[in-house]
Amino acid sequence: GKDIVQFAKAVEISHPIIDGKVCRTKKGKDSDANSHGIYAEETTANNTNTKGNTSLCGGRGTTNGTASGTGINAIPLVLKDFVRATLGDGSKNWPTSTSAGDAVQKAVQNDNAKAVAKDLVQELTPEEKTIVA
Repeated sequence: GKDIVQFAKAVEISHPIIDGKVCRTKKGKDSDANSHGIYAEETTANNTNTKGNTSLCGGRGTTNGTASGTGINAIPLVLKDFVRATLGDGSKNWPTSTSAGDAVQKAVQNDNAKAVAKDLVQELTPEEKTIVA
């Protein structure tokens, strides 16, 4: 966990464009701009406008992204946000996220490690992959 935190901090400082491509939160409801996931220590996102939190890299937000509510987020969050709100010092949510019982997206073993690796492979250009390596 501590290694990924240090890696993310280095990427944020030296290559912010790469930081913006990794762990981008997704909409819980594709047609709703206000439904991007909000990084937190536990995934709570469900079908209410008060629960949009995710602890999964690139996780989804509420499936009910109305115009207001504590679970509403109109912009995708990225790697630096994931580390700051979800991993902390690296002792939580790595390599596996945490989810509440009523969350739409459930934690699966090694889900965060797999999600970060997937983004590094699929979202970066060949040049960016060389920088990260």
